[in-house]
Amino acid sequence: MNSLQEFAPVVLFSVVALLFTLAPIVIAYILAPRTKGARTLNTYECGIEPYGSAWVRYGMHYYIYALIFIAFDVDVLYLFPVALNYAKGERPHEFYALLCFVLILALAIFYAWGKGVFTWKRKFSQ
Repeated sequence: MNSLQEFAPVVLFSVVALLFTLAPIVIAYILAPRTKGARTLNTYECGIEPYGSAWVRYGMHYYIYALIFIAFDVDVLYLFPVALNYAKGERPHEFYALLCFVLILALAIFYAWGKGVFTWKRKFSQ
């Protein structure tokens, strides 16, 4: 019985998290307008009337740049807590772990650079 009481805060936290997740969905379903029409099904482009086709092909370079940015952005976010905890520098294994992490990031950048990912090839159609 005592072990069930130990998990009561976890269960309470899970229930509250589930309520916070489902409440906006239910509220939006109740309050959302139910009208359908030509403007409702039209593509929304920041308040501007859309023109042209919605099926435009973009080059893969846009996606590759976005994925590289997200990957290194997340990796840099890992460095902030490490920098805060590494203030004293008493344990050398922490420094070596941080050095390995930064070297792996640098190797990934050099690999992508060597493969030509960072070169922007412009295509001119005539």
